Amino acid sequence: MTPSTLPPAEATRFAELALAAVHREYPSHVLHLLHSDADVAPPRELTPAFYGSFDWHSSVHGHWTLARLARLHPGEPFAAAGRAALDRSLTGERLAGEVTYLGTAGREGFERPYGLAWLLQLAAELREWNDPDAVRWCRALAPLEALVRDRLAGWLPKLLWPVRTGIHAQTAFALGLVMDWADSVGDRAMVGLTRARAVEWFGADVAAPITYEPSGVDFLSPALGEADLMRRVLDRGAFARWLDGFLPTIDAPEARRWLTPVTSPDPSDGHFAHLDGLNLSRAWMLEGVASALAPGDARRAIFDAAAAVHTRAGLTAVRAEHYAGAHWLGSFAVYLLTRRGIR
Repeated sequence: MTPSTLPPAEATRFAELALAAVHREYPSHVLHLLHSDADVAPPRELTPAFYGSFDWHSSVHGHWTLARLARLHPGEPFAAAGRAALDRSLTGERLAGEVTYLGTAGREGFERPYGLAWLLQLAAELREWNDPDAVRWCRALAPLEALVRDRLAGWLPKLLWPVRTGIHAQTAFALGLVMDWADSVGDRAMVGLTRARAVEWFGADVAAPITYEPSGVDFLSPALGEADLMRRVLDRGAFARWLDGFLPTIDAPEARRWLTPVTSPDPSDGHFAHLDGLNLSRAWMLEGVASALAPGDARRAIFDAAAAVHTRAGLTAVRAEHYAGAHWLGSFAVYLLTRRGIR
């Protein structure tokens, strides 16, 4: 387990954001396929475990946030409240409702891949937590974990080309989360599948079009997401050579502009709030890429410096004032500051 570098006050702040959202049903943005009038129901009935936090995927990684913080900071006062929230959501009955919902015909694409990848991260966090309650929650989550795993395993071979976007559909980011879960649980078949797809999709990529980034509502960098995935796939030498071709001019003016933090023009707007998350995700991806390079590689200093300024900018925007960001930015901050994606 990677030790937490979070000061208790910061951990408390992020836990409080998650606690305020995970069981807040409204406002709710439901992407819900209706077959008939009988499918009309409030969020708590549609997805009885993950109905809060504005949308399903944010609820999932909000629960992940509470699990991670309670696991890393068991003695802090927020840990008891976090455990109580997990205990309320992760029951056999509620999770059986999730399985029923996701397993209904026509919902094969529900939250694919972003939300499904975060569900596997929640499962990994619980599996790695040496705690009797976590064992119980993990067992209750297992049927949904298996459904999600099999759904992704069936979908990945069908995807002819990766989705190179800066929002939820991005293939590279989700594949990295899935790969980390597969490594954690020892799912050799999924490890092999994700690595093979990553190499097929991205292994020959050169000259990333960084001047096209960011788009106006990005919360992920397409180029950094790809690089952060490939450092999981390739050994150190092979990754360094791949990065030579993918980001050949990392010290050029256009790269410096690309590695400058962004500012949201309106944090109260759900789409513009994405840009605050972009700073945080860029920071952890930059750290991930740097961690895979040799200590003497000159690019490490460039990536580390950019990660530091992005971290400062990103954390400044994590606040409770606007629910558009408050319901999810804390999860990104915790992922970054606890170095979840870096072994």
